Amino acid sequence: MESGCADAQTNRNIRFYRLRYLPWEADLKRLHSLGLRIDPANAATLDLLDHAASLYPAAANGLQSGDDNLLGPQGVPLWLNYFHNDNSTYAVNNWVGAVSAADHLSTGHGIRILEVGAGSGSASEILLQLFAERGLLPQIERYLITEPNAYFRRCSQRKLAAQYPNLTLEWAPLDLDLPWNTQGITAGEFDLVYAVNVMHISENLLFSLNEARCALAEDGWLVIGECVRPYDNQPIYPELMFQILDSFTNVQIDPEIRPNPGFLTAEQWRRAFSRAGFNRVTVAPDIDRIRKIYRHFFTGAICGQNSATPNDSSGSRE
Repeated sequence: MESGCADAQTNRNIRFYRLRYLPWEADLKRLHSLGLRIDPANAATLDLLDHAASLYPAAANGLQSGDDNLLGPQGVPLWLNYFHNDNSTYAVNNWVGAVSAADHLSTGHGIRILEVGAGSGSASEILLQLFAERGLLPQIERYLITEPNAYFRRCSQRKLAAQYPNLTLEWAPLDLDLPWNTQGITAGEFDLVYAVNVMHISENLLFSLNEARCALAEDGWLVIGECVRPYDNQPIYPELMFQILDSFTNVQIDPEIRPNPGFLTAEQWRRAFSRAGFNRVTVAPDIDRIRKIYRHFFTGAICGQNSATPNDSSGSRE
């Protein structure tokens, strides 16, 4: 689309694409080398993109599953490197989410945190690092880190338990798409429900947002770090590796909040949070202004409070 070799039309909510002319043959080796020259830390992202690209022809033709190959033995080490905080192109997601979470927490009592879809723990690591820098670690009363994948969960537990031996951390599985109260999550138990690049794969987004709100105490906050699509239907590069994953595409769509699978715009996230009963909904940084200057910036945090306070006008722009 952005190369100009294809255009799109929408008819009765179905989007059609037409190839105008064949795209040029990209010199991937040169681009890979250029990316490493800019910053060697880009290697994790470039390696995963290359691996995903190699799987696309077979996955697109239905010859093999993207999940089996991208999440298989060859793919798992690439994902671990990609979601690592040494990967600067991804770590910014963790930092934006962590700062927003810390900024919204009250420090007047013990802090109870539920993290959803923690993966191998890179977001947890940055949140704890920021809490340590702000002197908030002693106020953590409970931190439950959930991840459905047992291998990733063990990776997180080994790393964080060694880094914070005096902090009470808990690990458990949690499926976003099933009732949370049947998985050990008590209603009204947490001051913060936190997730980084997880909620967009909820099969039923409003269901998962409602489950998160139910887990929150009164005035508690849901804070999610997300790749935020700057404009409707604008492609962004992380989709190259995610689009062949069933968990990314097999979701319930909604014309107002999720017209297509994948990443949501800031407007769609605000509508989703509001429909799920959250108040004081904000998106940080100000994606609406940033996209006018640079349309390829897509990192943000969406925050909503479980309270009766009406939405801030600054967070309700449509």
